[in-house]
Amino acid sequence: ALKHKKQHHLPHPFLKGKNIALIFEKPSTRTRAAFSVAAHDLGAHVDYYEKGDIHLGVKESIADTAQVFGRMYDGIEFRGYHQSDVEELSQHSGVPVWNGLTNEWHPTQMIADFMTIKEHFGALENRTLTYVGDASNNVAHDLLVTGAILGVNIHIAAPENLQPHPDVQTIAHQYAEQSGGNIMITENVQQAVYHTDILYTDVWVSMGTDESEWGTRIENMLPYQINDTLLVQADNPDLIVMHCLPAFHNLE
Repeated sequence: ALKHKKQHHLPHPFLKGKNIALIFEKPSTRTRAAFSVAAHDLGAHVDYYEKGDIHLGVKESIADTAQVFGRMYDGIEFRGYHQSDVEELSQHSGVPVWNGLTNEWHPTQMIADFMTIKEHFGALENRTLTYVGDASNNVAHDLLVTGAILGVNIHIAAPENLQPHPDVQTIAHQYAEQSGGNIMITENVQQAVYHTDILYTDVWVSMGTDESEWGTRIENMLPYQINDTLLVQADNPDLIVMHCLPAFHNLE
């Protein structure tokens, strides 16, 4: 309904009179744009705070910042480093807190991705999503766990040293047992992509990776590149390719 209203330029100020704080310790293009545009479309006012604007956890405790913002704002978006920080904001603010990304997770990306998959295919049931590349990052972790919760089959192809953290794998397997989803984690990219419905990848070099490691990382990741050969190996004419961006063209 909201998408229809936006596409047809119909007003939908369901959050008129509300104020939302956007706290960005890490820079962003899509996350900031998405939250800002969505809030304005819904009639809310947005204030943007980057790392140098406030003293979050440095000169002022996260709990104190949360309590102050909770009195002034109706909701808080946080994009930063530590999962514990966003959880502490939620604990002490008394208002909704949205996780725009932490080192560990990226849940708002998951909402967008799985809504897109459902919209494209009509349903999530019996679909297989295969992630290829660096699977040690927050997006891969969240795809694995969210897919398991939703009953989507999740295949991951990555070098052994870049596979999801064992704790994350344990969480995902527990959810998959309940939902009926299938999980495959392997170094064998051909096995992982066969008959998949969605091929998903991310940057091979994440924010914070030392530049001296880039060359070796890229060389090790080349077998996991999404290219014409990999699409043929998937053997599914209805396959779609997804990337959370930003992307290095002609690499991943």
